Amino acid sequence: MTVTEDVERTVQATLDRFGRIDILITCAGGSPGGLLEDLTEEQWFSSLNLKFMGYVRACKAVIPHMRERGSGSVVLVVGNDGSKQSYWELTPGAANAADQNFAGSIAEQYAPHGIRVNTVNPGPVATERWDGLEKALARDRKTTQDVAHRLAVDSIPIGRICTPEEVANLVVFVASPRASFVTGAHIPIDGAQRKALMDIPFKEGLLGSLRHKLGGS
Repeated sequence: MTVTEDVERTVQATLDRFGRIDILITCAGGSPGGLLEDLTEEQWFSSLNLKFMGYVRACKAVIPHMRERGSGSVVLVVGNDGSKQSYWELTPGAANAADQNFAGSIAEQYAPHGIRVNTVNPGPVATERWDGLEKALARDRKTTQDVAHRLAVDSIPIGRICTPEEVANLVVFVASPRASFVTGAHIPIDGAQRKALMDIPFKEGLLGSLRHKLGGS
């Protein structure tokens, strides 16, 4: 995703084998979480190169082939911090906001060519990626991962973390003909998460009480 030649080679290999590309799904993680004063310029560039420019590269390589055929569906798996910002997820939030703007723009451009472009925007999902973000939140807030996890769960009215299968089900629907009139949409899958709730214990001095309930120090 970070090397243009690699993206182009992958697309060409797909065309050589199957003769066409009907669906493009981009899903890349790895943007570092962290606070403004701790993040390096290299981390910013790394995040934007992967999570934004990687998606641009993939679309630029695939969409011309879809346009020639007059149909196609593009689904960018982005993240809800593109629209529900949080200061401990600055680099992924910036990349995801750029992805949403980019997707909305090209959705309008390519709709007349039969190409739909949408974003799916998960909140916390039970993956290795989320485990790393919990650890980063605990580090930055000088607390435990158990506390970080509980704060995340408490910010989601459904009361749990999303599963990868739930995200995949939504992506498959959006990519399929069942969503034939859906384009330019930014669809959240985050259990109606309110990220500000994760910050309340730190602002109101409730962290000690939460640690006590979880048996930490």
